[in-house]
Amino acid sequence: MSREDGPARSPALWRFMVGYFDRYVRRHLNALRLARWGVPACADHPGPVVVYCNHPAWWDAAVVILLAGRLFPRRESYAPFDARMLEKYAVFARMGAFAVDLDSARGAAQFLKATRRILGAPNRMIWITAQGRFQDVRARPLGLRAGVGRLPEIAPDALFVPLALEYAFWEERGGEAFAAFGAPIPGAELLALSRAERLARMEADLTATLDRLSADVVAREAGRFTPLASGAKGIGGIYDLWRRLGAVVTGRRFEPAHRQKGDPVP
Repeated sequence: MSREDGPARSPALWRFMVGYFDRYVRRHLNALRLARWGVPACADHPGPVVVYCNHPAWWDAAVVILLAGRLFPRRESYAPFDARMLEKYAVFARMGAFAVDLDSARGAAQFLKATRRILGAPNRMIWITAQGRFQDVRARPLGLRAGVGRLPEIAPDALFVPLALEYAFWEERGGEAFAAFGAPIPGAELLALSRAERLARMEADLTATLDRLSADVVAREAGRFTPLASGAKGIGGIYDLWRRLGAVVTGRRFEPAHRQKGDPVP
């Protein structure tokens, strides 16, 4: 891909890193769960797609890469990346990350210029942590950056999709990652609004998606989600070794999960 078309991107490296992060998530988290009501309704859109999400944790990049690889395998995914961090993690540039200086007016111009090139092709999509910084999932208002609201002006044929991300601990040792996509908004519909109204609409839609996801997370009902990745169960170490030996002695099958099906909810 030429610089005029967008950031250099290696499809082979992308596929490798999707597999790498799949293994990484399985190793370090208990699960990545997608809300059953939050499956994206935009995979067949004939134009580009912009996914904008909240930014609660370090894990966001790994989760987004997995979501992109699993749910949108036929699209080329791109994402803005802090310029200083991209110098440290240059491999992401080959995966579709493009540098943006987050602390200057020049950075906003960089963002819009790169985004215009990327969204010029119908099979591409951009994933944006629209808050621009880490922020607790419970914080309100979300404070989306103004540049996100400018994107319908350069890509009116794009679909704009809110994505809610959250993390919590349930019954297992590892944490749980949760995701849910909201209803897509046609770029032309957003373009009909003023910039202030446009940003307010996008923030309201993401807030509503976050609130609905949080209600499911608080309910702790795994049946409300589809697992996209599942890690190893159990505590590990001598504790699980003792449990395993006990199962052998009593002739039971060893189940490493902390809570079994049918157990009372604590």
